[in-house]
Amino acid sequence: MFALNFYSSVFAQALREGRKTLTIRLGDKRGKYQDGQLVWVTVGSQFGTKQQIFTAMIDRVEVKPLRDVSPREIERENPATREHADLIDFLSKIYGRSIAMDDVVTVIHFTRVVEAKDA
Repeated sequence: MFALNFYSSVFAQALREGRKTLTIRLGDKRGKYQDGQLVWVTVGSQFGTKQQIFTAMIDRVEVKPLRDVSPREIERENPATREHADLIDFLSKIYGRSIAMDDVVTVIHFTRVVEAKDA
């Protein structure tokens, strides 16, 4: 099973509360993530222990220039922001390089999967 991992534990609460429902990743990730795919949503450092938050279904995978990412998508990535400048700053820190408005990103929309309880 694939995972959508978030390096910062700051996002764990937003994920649990359903305020973070997409992720924006640098580059074209369609080879790794597809619509309808089940993934674990996890939090943890790159080579460290991960905590599984929940299982999710990928609803939609979109590849586009960063400038075409909407303020609503930015807010769903990080509930505290809506500005492209904030997203550029965030992605620059994550990827350790300068990010520009014409860089290609993948916007991955996901929904939590809840298991039915036995009646």
